[in-house]
Amino acid sequence: MKKSIVFLFLTLVVSTNTKAQFSEFGLMGGISYYMGDLNPDVPFKKVLPAGGLFYKYNFNERFSVRGAFTLGYVMGDDNKSKVQSQLDRNLRFESWLYEFAITGEFNFFKYAPGDMNHFITPFLFGGIAIFKFNPTTEAADGNKYELQPLGTEGQGTTYYPDRKKYSLTTASIPFGLGVKCNISKTFAVGLEWGMRYTFTDYLDDVSGTYASPDVIQAERGNIAYELANRSNLTDETLEGRQRGNSKTNDWYSFALVTFSMNIKARPAKCPAYQ
Repeated sequence: MKKSIVFLFLTLVVSTNTKAQFSEFGLMGGISYYMGDLNPDVPFKKVLPAGGLFYKYNFNERFSVRGAFTLGYVMGDDNKSKVQSQLDRNLRFESWLYEFAITGEFNFFKYAPGDMNHFITPFLFGGIAIFKFNPTTEAADGNKYELQPLGTEGQGTTYYPDRKKYSLTTASIPFGLGVKCNISKTFAVGLEWGMRYTFTDYLDDVSGTYASPDVIQAERGNIAYELANRSNLTDETLEGRQRGNSKTNDWYSFALVTFSMNIKARPAKCPAYQ
């Protein structure tokens, strides 16, 4: 029995310590975009630059795990919509995104970094991410203002105690697909596209209903008063009107080209068995 257990243990060790077990370090660059209240249904609208770096560990020819830091920029503008209600609302925002994600990858074909016999495969990925954002917009005075501190929907005011300020750091669920290819025994390139479902509806600072303009002006000032309502709705008809769709959270996406280099290869611990 003891010999059987030892043999099984050695078999598992060998199976996970083959030549496919490489570490990789890489860079990535491409585009980012956002989908939410100011862009509800048009992918790849208003794309902006994105980039980052990553470390990947390949367990075998099918599975790997990756840690990545990605920086992107997103924006939305009701004036770019063809929907009249959005044109009337007339809101806009832009924000940097700082994301750290850990994702697992599954290769459809056998693939090993540096192996020119198994050099290309499509793959799927999914995982968890933490990201930071900070929506801003330009006011009539030409200056940009951070929107979260202004409480444009009444967050943080005494009149609306149930409306709390939203966090600028939250989680998202990244998932997507791609293809990767060895171009030599040291380097590989890839192409991937992934969506991020976020746990916030305030990536664009828009979610619920309009707050009372009088409350906004009294407790948050004239800039908040201006940026909370940029439509043609008057103060008398504004409070309680729909400003965003609070039933759906926001999304963002990266489409990236990757370039990686093998930095470590762990040989099999039992060459004779292999």
